[in-house]
Amino acid sequence: MPNLHCTHCGEEGLEAGFIRDSDNPPGFARWVEGALERGIFGGAKLLGRPRWEIDAYRCRYCYHLELFAPRRA
Repeated sequence: MPNLHCTHCGEEGLEAGFIRDSDNPPGFARWVEGALERGIFGGAKLLGRPRWEIDAYRCRYCYHLELFAPRRA
């Protein structure tokens, strides 16, 4: 994502990174469409719900995180 700027302080120069998922097995987080619904054992209901990888960027000046969930083909 070119020309990104921080929506908190307005500076340019966001640093790419990722958000680690704490579930087993470890992986990376995804954005899930719709409000959180919990199943019988307390986990999130995911069946049939669209999911997107999260692109994460951190501002080098104020450390604010910017998250994007772009649709991928």
